[in-house]
Amino acid sequence: MDQRSDALPLISERIDAVTGGLRMRRLRQADWTRRLVRETNLAVDDLIWPIFVREGDGEAEPVPSMPGVFRLSIVGCVEAARQARDLGIPVIALFPYTDPQRRDETGSEALNEGNLVCRASRAIKSAVPEVGILCDVALDPYTSHGHDGVMRGDRILNDESVEMLSRQAVVQARSGCDIIGPSDMMDGRVACIRSALDSAGLRDTLIMAYSAKYASAFYGPFRDAVGSGAMLRGDKRTYQMDYGNSEEALREAAQDIAEGADMIMVKPGMPYLDIVGRLARELGVPTFAYQTSGEYSMIMAAAQNGWLDGEKAMMESLAGFKRAGAAGILSYFSPRVAARLGTR
Repeated sequence: MDQRSDALPLISERIDAVTGGLRMRRLRQADWTRRLVRETNLAVDDLIWPIFVREGDGEAEPVPSMPGVFRLSIVGCVEAARQARDLGIPVIALFPYTDPQRRDETGSEALNEGNLVCRASRAIKSAVPEVGILCDVALDPYTSHGHDGVMRGDRILNDESVEMLSRQAVVQARSGCDIIGPSDMMDGRVACIRSALDSAGLRDTLIMAYSAKYASAFYGPFRDAVGSGAMLRGDKRTYQMDYGNSEEALREAAQDIAEGADMIMVKPGMPYLDIVGRLARELGVPTFAYQTSGEYSMIMAAAQNGWLDGEKAMMESLAGFKRAGAAGILSYFSPRVAARLGTR
């Protein structure tokens, strides 16, 4: 008789002795048992779909560094909003590709009620009112230097930037934006934006603050998509967070909540799951994670090269955000994930 077979009863006894008879694999033996006891479930309701909008009509323009992602005309954005509605995605986020001719040192195009984001918001809200719209509040899509605020010499001016951002938030909310997303990381901007919105009679407009936005290498493809990458002078480390810091993220988020933020966000996502989990646990407010362009493009590039299963990696990555404690996720995978969840 095979020696392993002779030893099997002893092995079984030893396993039962050390586990107390508890066999953890029993709950994993079938798909239905795995689903029955699953602790974290990803749902379509957890998704926000970031969309890039461009001027003009015609076909969607591919973003070379983000396979499967396109810059859409306003008409295309309306169609995307209809797709989001049909898939059950609650919110879309709009990011403009601004004509370089409309960029200047102060980002004044951000205050133009007829700018690209405002026109897209009005068109979407008119055609698909049941889908929420999130608009980024920062000046980098509009400045000639690529920074999120007003610049003098080599310095980003905090208070002058906040004054511009507060006016930008009002312009966007009046155009149909439901959620204002300050992504600039200036000090005190949430309080000033909340005050500006309330003074303009826009008390119901929500604020999702980019509370822990790190100076990261994972933003590169996004900057290509909105056209700010080639314009950026220097880097953003004087206002975006140092990626070595965690306590600072807690202080930033707590300050934003005290200033009137309804929701907070961590960006990037996957490299900062510890931050997502900590803020969600300790602050008790809806905490969102942004799966950035770099995170998306890494998965897509590896999948296209056959190095991993892209569909499985996509689902696993988003489940990780939920498991960490995120109330929801901004992801370029959103329509694909929603379609897949809808077929289960």
